[in-house]
Amino acid sequence: MTPANGRDADPRPFAGRTALVTGGGKGIGGGIARRLAARGADVAVTYLRDRDAAERMVEELTGLGVRSCARRAFFGDPRDDVPAKVMEWVTGELGPPTLLVSNAGTGVPLSLVDTRRSHWDWAVETHARSMLRLVQAGPELRSVLAVSSIGASRVLPHAYGLLAASKAAQESLVRYLAVELAPRCRVNAVTPGLVDTAAARGFEWHKKLFDAALPRTPAGRLTNPQDVGALAAFLLSDEAEMITGQTIVIDGGYSILM
Repeated sequence: MTPANGRDADPRPFAGRTALVTGGGKGIGGGIARRLAARGADVAVTYLRDRDAAERMVEELTGLGVRSCARRAFFGDPRDDVPAKVMEWVTGELGPPTLLVSNAGTGVPLSLVDTRRSHWDWAVETHARSMLRLVQAGPELRSVLAVSSIGASRVLPHAYGLLAASKAAQESLVRYLAVELAPRCRVNAVTPGLVDTAAARGFEWHKKLFDAALPRTPAGRLTNPQDVGALAAFLLSDEAEMITGQTIVIDGGYSILM
């Protein structure tokens, strides 16, 4: 299909650009990293625990004809300025990143009344403040995407409350940063529906919730990392130049029936 402007779409619109995908070794982050690399971006990924998966991801991405690298990064410690160190590392390896995907996610699956201050600090640092610090350390950034969660606006089973609150804070930062950084840099968020990842399987209610969600999803299947990657690539691209400060839901219609 030929676009309305009469020109063929560029299959590698991100060629010459550097992208950082935190938590990009697998799962949703991996789906995004693959799509950006397929469209020509050099991609740096961070990981927390699964080094082997991150190294396999680097091999896969370089097989697509781009440069890629991986580094362990724990964004949950407020005493260590990991975001600035990560941005410095990416710049040294691949050049200053112009695309950022703040996807790294971790936390403690406890009810809110059972959490301690350290749990709160861990979640907020990982999901909200790390994105802010990455933006502060990335003056060349032109498009930023946060990966949020359906739990930021809907109530999932109680063990998700702490992560949900920190994701809601991240979504608020998206709106404020979009205004502050315009027009130099656009900032958006994606909210995937229920995606069957290793992180999701860490919650005891995972199977029950996912089994119940499938028959009531209008699209007839649950969202997968490739779906999120396709949306992320669009939102990060120049084609989405008039979209900023938004949180886009991608869930096959699941949430409209909640």
